[in-house]
Amino acid sequence: MSVAFVPERLRGKAEVNQETLQRLLEENDQLIRCIVEYQSKGRATDCVQYQHILHRNLIYLATIADATPPGTQNTVD
Repeated sequence: MSVAFVPERLRGKAEVNQETLQRLLEENDQLIRCIVEYQSKGRATDCVQYQHILHRNLIYLATIADATPPGTQNTVD
């Protein structure tokens, strides 16, 4: 199950920290690899579920980025 999935009753209560974001990025990496593998094997319809999870994760990350005040985001040098 995606780390971005939070049940309705817990939404807004989950703490977003660097570890959670890193796990989500690693999950996205794995999802992309699975999608590419399925597509290269001609099984595009089998990768749709992974595309949906990846899309949800990306929307979640974008929402966090939009809600983070300027100057508080960590940058990678």
